[in-house]
Amino acid sequence: MTSYHLDHLQYLETEAIHVMREVAAEFERPALLFSGGKDSICLLRLAEKAFRPSDIPMPFLNVDTGHHFPELNTFRDKRAAELGGKLIIRKVEDAIAAGIAHPSPGEISRNRLQIPTLLAALEEFRFDCAIGGARRDEEKARAKERFFSFRDAFGQWDPKNQRPEIWNLYNARVNPGENMRVFPLSNWTEMDVWEYIKREQLEVPTIYFSHQRQAVRRGGQWLPVSDILPPTPKEEVRELTVRVRTIGDIISTGLVESPATTVDDIIAEIAAARVTERGSRADDKASEAAMEDRKKQGYF
Repeated sequence: MTSYHLDHLQYLETEAIHVMREVAAEFERPALLFSGGKDSICLLRLAEKAFRPSDIPMPFLNVDTGHHFPELNTFRDKRAAELGGKLIIRKVEDAIAAGIAHPSPGEISRNRLQIPTLLAALEEFRFDCAIGGARRDEEKARAKERFFSFRDAFGQWDPKNQRPEIWNLYNARVNPGENMRVFPLSNWTEMDVWEYIKREQLEVPTIYFSHQRQAVRRGGQWLPVSDILPPTPKEEVRELTVRVRTIGDIISTGLVESPATTVDDIIAEIAAARVTERGSRADDKASEAAMEDRKKQGYF
C-alpha cells in the first residue's frame, strides 16, 4: 500500500484548491479579484489547477484607482488574455464621474474610493462572491478574516459576527444583496507565496525585482516619484536601486532598496527581513486601525 505525504506547499495548495471548488459549487455568480500582484497571480494558478481543462468558471475583476503602476496594469491585461479569462475593470475615475464615489476636498489617496467602486461593481454584475488574495500574515485586520468572510447587504464586514469554520466546512448561505469574500490564501505567508511562484515558475511584474527608480524620502520610507504627487522643492529626489514587496497605489507603495534580481534572491531577502511586507505601505502606516476600518466599510 502506497502512502502519500504532502509537503508544506502541497498542503497549502490542496487547501486553497478545495476552497476554490467550494466557491464554484456553492455560489451562482462568483468573481476573482485580480490586480496583477503576486498574491492574485498565485490565485490564478490555483484556479487553473482547480478547474482545468475546463475554463475558469468566473470572470476576473479589478478596481483601477488610476494610481496604479503602469507595469502592473500591463501585466494584468496580458495575464488575463493568456488565460482566456474575462477581465472586468471598473475605474475609480468613472465612479467619481457617476457620483458613486465622492472624494473629500484635498484627498489624494484613492484607497477609500475603491470601496464604493467595488461595491457598485458587485451590484452591477450581481456577484454573490468575490475571491481575494488576502493573507492572515499581512496585517492585523486580515488576521481576523475567515476563509469565507460574510458581507451584509451594505457590503460591510463585522469581525465580531463571523461564521464558524469547523473541519473545513463553510457556510456559504447568502440572501439577495449579500455577498461573501473568500480568501483561499489565508494560511499562506509572504515566503509561501514566493516559494510557490518559484516552484510553479510563475511570471510576475518586473517591479518586484531590483530596478532603477527615482524616489523621495517621506514618512521614514522611500516613495516613488510620480506626477500624481510630485516632490516638493524641499524634497531631494534620489535615483535608487529598489524593488517593491507589496504593490498598492503608486503614491503609497514604499520602495525597498534591494539588489534582488531573481526569485531566489527575493526568498533570501524575505528570510532575513525584520519588517513586515505591509510595513512599506504608507496608507497602512498612517493608522493601525486603517485597514480594519476600510474593511468594515466594504474594502477588499
